[in-house]
Amino acid sequence: MPKGKQQKLKLYYLSRIMTEKTDDEHGLSMKEIQMRLKEYGCTADRKSLYDDLEALRVLGIDIIGEQIGGGYFYHVGSKQFDIAELKLLVDAVQSSKFITEKKSSELIRKLTSMASDYEAAQLKRQVVVQGRVKTMNESVYYIVDDIHRAISQNQQIMFEYMQWNLKKELEKRRKDPYRVSPWALIWDDENYYLVAYSEPDDCIKHFRVDKMKNITVLPEKRKGKEKFKDEELAAYSTRNFGMYHGEEKDVRIAFKNEMVGVIIDRFGKNITIHPSKQEGWSETVVKVAVSRQFFGWIFALGTDVTIAGPKNVVEMFKSEAEERLKSLK
Repeated sequence: MPKGKQQKLKLYYLSRIMTEKTDDEHGLSMKEIQMRLKEYGCTADRKSLYDDLEALRVLGIDIIGEQIGGGYFYHVGSKQFDIAELKLLVDAVQSSKFITEKKSSELIRKLTSMASDYEAAQLKRQVVVQGRVKTMNESVYYIVDDIHRAISQNQQIMFEYMQWNLKKELEKRRKDPYRVSPWALIWDDENYYLVAYSEPDDCIKHFRVDKMKNITVLPEKRKGKEKFKDEELAAYSTRNFGMYHGEEKDVRIAFKNEMVGVIIDRFGKNITIHPSKQEGWSETVVKVAVSRQFFGWIFALGTDVTIAGPKNVVEMFKSEAEERLKSLK
């Protein structure tokens, strides 16, 4: 059989054909494989194809051959990601506000390339990116990479922090750049946050990653290690509602028994729940950063959840409610 011009790339084209054109539901016969290779300018007899398919198995591609009806067909079995995993990743990319619309489309296109053509069609039906509320900071991926590098190398960073003005333009929050010691990245409410130690203020601060700009990794070593304990970082976003700061307090929350799922979803399964004096109600004590955002969460749950203590937090909650009523007049 005469050799095709692209013969040296035959194994590469064969791997593409098998990963793109086959899956658990779709296989190719030996004749169909030969025809598709011919489209790439490659020729192959059956014996060499048996050897090539075995070579793909050695390279880690799960080539499966099986008798179906009166024919023998080959397909790729397990892949790096199965279709359910790819759907999950596509959904995560679509729903992530910190990923720009342009980058979302690029990432989804790359994810679909990891599936067969038939599976990719299922993924494309899920793709609804346009019109979503997305960040406009295209450099966010490089910023995340710089932060990870600074954390792994135990170095401080410097950056400009932006905010929106009434002209819908991003402007610097302050003239001088921020200089902090990065310790963690936290995902909260569909946004990415940097959690860092600020030496001038001697406290932990967090910053929206998509509002950071012109980041520089500094040679100075990080500081504030004593401020960060594993259990604190794990509970950081739980305590800070909407990632807004507030004075941390142990707050007693009372709720109707049927609201227990809402409480567990927010504070986790490790909380202690005990019966309240009021029939059909229960209580728990949780550590939260008391802020308007925390009170807003309580308001949103209506009369089924309330703050039962301590007294000063109850009074703050009442004052917040009164201020809201006044604003409606």
